Amino acid sequence: MNRAQMRTSAFAAVAVLAGSMLAACGSDSGSAGETTTSGGGDLQNAKVAFLMPDLASTRYELQDKPLFEARMKQLCPTCEVIYQNADSDAAKQQQQANSALAQGVKAIVLDPVDSAAAATIVKSAQSQQVPVIAYDRPIPATPADYYISFDNEKIGQMIAQSLVDHLKKENAEGGILEVNGSPTDAAAGLIKKGIHSAIDPSGFKLLAEYDTPDWQPEKAQTWVSGQITQFKDQIVGVVAANDGTGGGAIAAFKAAGVKVPPVTGNDAEPAAAQRIIAGDQYNTISKPIKIVAEASANVAWEFMQGKKPAGKTTLYNTPSELFTPTVVTRENIKEVLFDSGIMKAAEICTGEYAKGCAELGIK
Repeated sequence: MNRAQMRTSAFAAVAVLAGSMLAACGSDSGSAGETTTSGGGDLQNAKVAFLMPDLASTRYELQDKPLFEARMKQLCPTCEVIYQNADSDAAKQQQQANSALAQGVKAIVLDPVDSAAAATIVKSAQSQQVPVIAYDRPIPATPADYYISFDNEKIGQMIAQSLVDHLKKENAEGGILEVNGSPTDAAAGLIKKGIHSAIDPSGFKLLAEYDTPDWQPEKAQTWVSGQITQFKDQIVGVVAANDGTGGGAIAAFKAAGVKVPPVTGNDAEPAAAQRIIAGDQYNTISKPIKIVAEASANVAWEFMQGKKPAGKTTLYNTPSELFTPTVVTRENIKEVLFDSGIMKAAEICTGEYAKGCAELGIK
């Protein structure tokens, strides 16, 4: 064998070895348990960041994180998820993003603490050719590479319209309090817009509204307590933008020793399900976290392979996929949350809630 033949043979051997290493990561982004490196280079042990905004809502630790990690494990068994929660601190989230970039992540899934401040994270990541998938909350100022969420404006409209319809059915007379989400959260702004689209033409007076800093239930409770003192029995309903602020509103009425009016929510947290079963909370929104967590993992994986997934729609100049949620009341909670397997009766129907579950046939 001459030198040219030896070089050709060696090159072929290296190519075969490289090909076998790449094949270990699979070939189809859409198949669970299989991975591919088409267009994205060697993805063995690749890293993806999953950066969540706060601990005020229990969903991020209990649902979003494990569901995202499980789907990524299916798509790329050797990939590593770097999970961080900013605990409502935008500066901390910036540091977490910088750390993720320094660790060489191939993509960032970001649920921003502050939708405006998150533009800096997007710019920094994109300057390093790292795609950013905005998760649950949009980033209006600087378009992310993709946005995945339930339709937040629709959520606001649905919870408010559900309350209005109920109040009209009950021939209620009086006004409504509106407890919005964080003023730094663009998703909260969309929910607020949706709420107004139902409340403003409803015929019910909007007594007062409040943007709850960091979605903190305690701050919502304090504000509602003040409104109870001011408006007393004029309050016939409360539109709260999520279950945490709804829970805070309900606590305020109980602390004041007055009847709790119908109060809305959003997120279908276990505590909210219990309040609905007990009759303390009127509604919530079921938006199965599994849907958005797995969708974001799928999209992140496509980006990691060098692909550019197309959006189903566009929001804030960002390719987006927005899922439609479901309003949950006592009338359909069994079907939507329990018969579907989203919640288990053994975990919710405990202690004082057992009686209500029995009444609703939840077992």
